[in-house]
Amino acid sequence: MIKELNIVVSPAQANDLTMLKKMVSENLKIEISRISHVVVLRRSIDARNSNIRFNLGVNVFIDEPIPQIQKTQFAYPDVSKSPQVLIVGAGPAGLFAALHLIELGFKPVIFERGKMVSERKRDIASIHGEQLINPDSNYGFGEGGAGTFSDGKLYTRSKKKGDVRKILEVLNFHGAQDEILIDAHPHIGTNILPRVIVAIRNTILNSGGEINFNSRVTKLVIRNQEARGVILRDGSVIDGIGVILATGHSSRDIYNMLHESDILLEAKPFAVGVRIEHPQELIDKIQYHGAGRGAYLPAAAYSFVEQVNDRGIYSFCMCPGGVIVPAATAPGELVLNGMSPSDRGGRFANSGMVMEIRPGDIPPFKKGNPIFTGLHFQEELEQQCFRMAGNTQFAPAQRLSDFVSGHRSSGLPQTSYLPGLIESPLHDWLPGFVGMGLREGLKLIGRKTKGYLTNEGVVLGVETRTSSPVRIPRDMQTLEHVQIRRLFPCGEGSGYSGGIMSSAVDGERVAESLANLYK
Repeated sequence: MIKELNIVVSPAQANDLTMLKKMVSENLKIEISRISHVVVLRRSIDARNSNIRFNLGVNVFIDEPIPQIQKTQFAYPDVSKSPQVLIVGAGPAGLFAALHLIELGFKPVIFERGKMVSERKRDIASIHGEQLINPDSNYGFGEGGAGTFSDGKLYTRSKKKGDVRKILEVLNFHGAQDEILIDAHPHIGTNILPRVIVAIRNTILNSGGEINFNSRVTKLVIRNQEARGVILRDGSVIDGIGVILATGHSSRDIYNMLHESDILLEAKPFAVGVRIEHPQELIDKIQYHGAGRGAYLPAAAYSFVEQVNDRGIYSFCMCPGGVIVPAATAPGELVLNGMSPSDRGGRFANSGMVMEIRPGDIPPFKKGNPIFTGLHFQEELEQQCFRMAGNTQFAPAQRLSDFVSGHRSSGLPQTSYLPGLIESPLHDWLPGFVGMGLREGLKLIGRKTKGYLTNEGVVLGVETRTSSPVRIPRDMQTLEHVQIRRLFPCGEGSGYSGGIMSSAVDGERVAESLANLYK
């Protein structure tokens, strides 16, 4: 007999199978000898008070042999001779669109402006060491997209839009750890995710799909208001039955390309701000009510949301036990991001702290289309940050309490950011309404979360790539562009998703829509 059970246990019980079996036997009022195995199906932590508990959903095997647990298997047929769909971008949206197209009997042909993972690592090392940025291969561009070297957090609120469980199972099938199928806030880690991305690439190639690296798309082929192909930087023209545009939120040249081709775009809200870093030990003590992490608890995370003048101030992309990295995608910019390894074992915790920006918040720029006002605002802030760093990838930084009170810092704490810090009055040079909103929001957070607002924390500039300021509008039923048929914008670059999971789900939905319309 197999019985599913929801139980609440201590951290020690959650991490010891013998103790867990004893707890289950008492709950079910049966002899422990009758329980052959307990399989955890769901796991979450309740740290709302000092009596920290784990909520578990388990399958209990009673008078049954110990089961052989097998991963969900996926069959990807040979599509080498099938109609081909062109995919621009090899991030989560593009890769999962490709995998699902193969399942549906279509041949995906991916064009990625950047390099494969192994080569991309060398370009990322150059940012840290020589401060050289390759505009086609960096933390934002290349195989796997921004997520490959940016943590691999898999939590999403977009569960009504697609099969989130399937995305997790596909990642697990390609080498991600089993825990992502269990945890309420699953996480792969930047040390494991690159291997998963390579395995996905091999599945696509072994099924007859194509992936073309160092292949920047410079124009779409439009015939009779239908997207029927792409033109590459070298002038090559490739035709297909449709084009999936999965270019990510940092591909500003794609928005310019679409605008120059009179393809409809629209401005949308986004957010900008800073990165904040604390010692992980301090965050553990705050979140675990002074007790610290102990032997059985993971590195603590946090999530904050406040309202200041009808604008959201919130933490973003929180990385327990993680590091801050330089994430610019062009020379002359300074942008930050965060990531964590799978064990989240680093000394520091960081997150973005950002403020909601609406299109009307920014005065129109004197030149250019007003749709790009938010894009220009992002660019100018990143370029200003670069100048404040002395035209380097050193991060302008200020102690957290000093930032909130408007005082310059005398000395800076240690940091995970490898290029290094340079003392700078961020409270003074951030755009006025942004700096004011962040400081007021942090005051509210400090009142509710004792110990967070401290000069042990440090503020680093700037965090601007939370989402795209531009949306590529699409029909909500067919998911095609509202103006150009056979053009399917998806993922973060389309303005309809954010993060690995929602982008992957969006890629699958777009592949399904294309197949339904053209099969």
